[in-house]
Amino acid sequence: MIAELILCASLTAVDGDTVKCDGQNMRLLGEGIPYVSGIDTPEIGSHAKCLKERKLALIAKGRLKELLAEKGLRVMFSGAVDRTPSHRPLVNIYRANGEEIGKKLLQEGVARPWSSKERNDWCD
Repeated sequence: MIAELILCASLTAVDGDTVKCDGQNMRLLGEGIPYVSGIDTPEIGSHAKCLKERKLALIAKGRLKELLAEKGLRVMFSGAVDRTPSHRPLVNIYRANGEEIGKKLLQEGVARPWSSKERNDWCD
């Protein structure tokens, strides 16, 4: 798979690990390997399993929204899509300084590593 630059006239946060680029949802990969590793953030709204998860989801989405407001972002399509029915493209978003946004969310503690082998429990 070859990474490909995606141009977005509008880039917004859907939740902590999903962005909308010109109307299309895309999943943050965090420089992970498609279907093997990536990042995960709490589920938002009715998808959350508990109040704690809902609150953490709003924090993660808020931080992603701040990062997406920066100038000079580059959205790179990994060449893969997720395994949900909507087949969201898996992307990395790089800041002007070269830092990948998903990795930044991990470093700040608002995201956790995602693995195909186990799900994160945000309610514990």
